[in-house]
Amino acid sequence: MENLYPVYLNLENQVCLVAGGGKVAERKTASLLECGAKVRLVSPEVTDRMKQWVQQGKLEWLEREYRFQDLAGVFLVFAATDNPKVNQTIAGHCFARGLAVNLVTDPAKGNFYVPSVVRRGKLTLAVSTGGASPLMAARIRRQLECQFGPEYGELLELLADVRCRALDEVEDINRRKAIFTELVESDILELLKAKKYDQAKERVERAYRSHRS
Repeated sequence: MENLYPVYLNLENQVCLVAGGGKVAERKTASLLECGAKVRLVSPEVTDRMKQWVQQGKLEWLEREYRFQDLAGVFLVFAATDNPKVNQTIAGHCFARGLAVNLVTDPAKGNFYVPSVVRRGKLTLAVSTGGASPLMAARIRRQLECQFGPEYGELLELLADVRCRALDEVEDINRRKAIFTELVESDILELLKAKKYDQAKERVERAYRSHRS
């Protein structure tokens, strides 16, 4: 695929189909559940971990081979069986219905890729090589994991709280911008990295008060 369009999808309460019951299907299912999707799993056999999710009521399991009608009401599809022909059949059905489908056995024959992802709370960093080299994407992801630690997620939690307060309490747009600019350019990130949480919160409050009025 050339010239891919990067996009973040809100899968909260969206029905997503995963066809397959192996480790790859398990990983796809885990990422979908993490995003709040309603997973419909179709496969005669699944991993022990997926069976646990079924027992916990986290997903719907159709304990059989894939059928065309399994696509009813579906938003997104992962063809993740170990049979390339079955995956291609699923893809053909998806194309006919205008559905987005990812083929794990041959991603280029689907219409979307899943990037290599780093999550730090509200921060999500995605890396794609357009299918050219998954190993390179994984290498870049590891570099990002080292560069962006958990302190980024902690900072974004603080910034989200300040943003809500500022939108409610600070009418002047320039003052709000001054608050956000000072916070982003301050040393709060370093304080959080050093686990100096009280000092970080005080720095946030100081910046907020200085520009609030």
